[in-house]
Amino acid sequence: MIRGIGLDLCEIARMEKLRMMTRFVERYFSEKEQQYIRAKGRSAGQTMAGIFAAKEALGKALGKGLDFELSEAEVWHDDDGCPYYHFQGELKNRMAGIIPHLSISHDGGIAGAVCLLEYEGSGCTAAAGGKDG
Repeated sequence: MIRGIGLDLCEIARMEKLRMMTRFVERYFSEKEQQYIRAKGRSAGQTMAGIFAAKEALGKALGKGLDFELSEAEVWHDDDGCPYYHFQGELKNRMAGIIPHLSISHDGGIAGAVCLLEYEGSGCTAAAGGKDG
């Protein structure tokens, strides 16, 4: 069963400007995220905008906005570059039993992220149109 869904858009040019503000970067991005962003070189602003949008999308999916410590919600990437959430601290406890799904995209100067939260073990037992449906 779906717990929540969130969508956020972030202007890449805005993140390009904010990337130079150390206080902003340290407040909204973990050290691991900062390293990942720096490693992107010329596309660092695009990457930063995608990660920021992912955190905002998570807050919207939770239904309460950014009512969590942003350092507790990190966006990591697997070996293929696919993004996923990594939770720590109180947010990790809060997310127990919830499976987060994340998609990030960039186009036309905008980064967008969609977060879908699913309750763990909530698969459908009867197919639509089946015996009970």
